[in-house]
Amino acid sequence: MSGADHVVRSRRVYSESAARYAATVGTAISPTFEASLDRAILEVFAASCRAVGGAVIDAGCGTGRVARFVADLDLDVLGVDVAPGMVDAARRAHPDLRFELAELTDLPAADSSIVGVAYWYSIITTPPSELAAVWSELARVLASGGSALVAFQSGAGEEVTRPDAYGTDTDLTLYRHSVDSVCAALSGAGLTVESVTRRVPQLPHETTVQTFVLAARPTASPAGRSRSTSEHQAAPRRRSTSWAVWAGGTAD
Repeated sequence: MSGADHVVRSRRVYSESAARYAATVGTAISPTFEASLDRAILEVFAASCRAVGGAVIDAGCGTGRVARFVADLDLDVLGVDVAPGMVDAARRAHPDLRFELAELTDLPAADSSIVGVAYWYSIITTPPSELAAVWSELARVLASGGSALVAFQSGAGEEVTRPDAYGTDTDLTLYRHSVDSVCAALSGAGLTVESVTRRVPQLPHETTVQTFVLAARPTASPAGRSRSTSEHQAAPRRRSTSWAVWAGGTAD
């Protein structure tokens, strides 16, 4: 396991707070913590993975909430987390699924063997300077035509420090990643950013914009041109939508 400071702190905080997390946030995707748009995006991701066919990784799985969601959509899923306490909690909650201890930069999968990787708010403790290594590992394991879903609270790259995070006596720094920098780093790793969806804070626990990026590893067309599996003729490389517009520009 890495000795990087942000990894060590994440491992300690989330392992020690796993029982409380399971009791408060739960072990399944729910309307309390995910808006209807969030769940719809997870369904789009799952459909893309099913279209290719193969195994999926829930990277930074916590208590296995996303792993459970995509498994119920007929996908073979492996959940991984850096915190032993979270892995134990996920195994107890979902004994029919597989969970392993692993870092985002060292996924337990062979090259080009995975059709989808979900990062459901799991990059928020990773410094912006370290994201390139995360996406490099994603590009290594992702099969041709495979998809990635990245969810995070977005901003301008600012740091938010939580002293005594979750009552663990350990300070934890969270990062409000810039959407442009996340997309640029994914593109730099050889992935195609297919959509960027933003929505305003809507749920009681939310204070920042929630962003969801869908990306794919291009496949080779018969003519040798690289394209993503969801590309259609002259479709734009990336589109951006805003929940604020759909919701009439108001926030809860």
